[in-house]
Amino acid sequence: MVKAPRGFRNRTRKLLKKKVRSRGALPKLSVLLREYSVGDKVAIKIDPSFHEGMPHRRYHGLTGVVIGKRGEAYEVEVYLGDKKKTLFVPPLHLRPLES
Repeated sequence: MVKAPRGFRNRTRKLLKKKVRSRGALPKLSVLLREYSVGDKVAIKIDPSFHEGMPHRRYHGLTGVVIGKRGEAYEVEVYLGDKKKTLFVPPLHLRPLES
């Protein structure tokens, strides 16, 4: 018998799929150059065409709070169940929330 894959991106074929018309397109500069300040609420939306700094698929769609910046990436605090997790995510995989 063959064992199921246990890689970092296993079972992500549907979750991390872009729309057909946006495939191959570079991200907008407004997404790349957006600055977040401490206390901003952000949504983690993984861009599958950029693998560097990509968070794990379990965090896709979660909401977090920016608690700092480390290099080019932001420190985002997310609750996973009742546990508090700190992720280091580049702005390419983040979207601002209105609140």
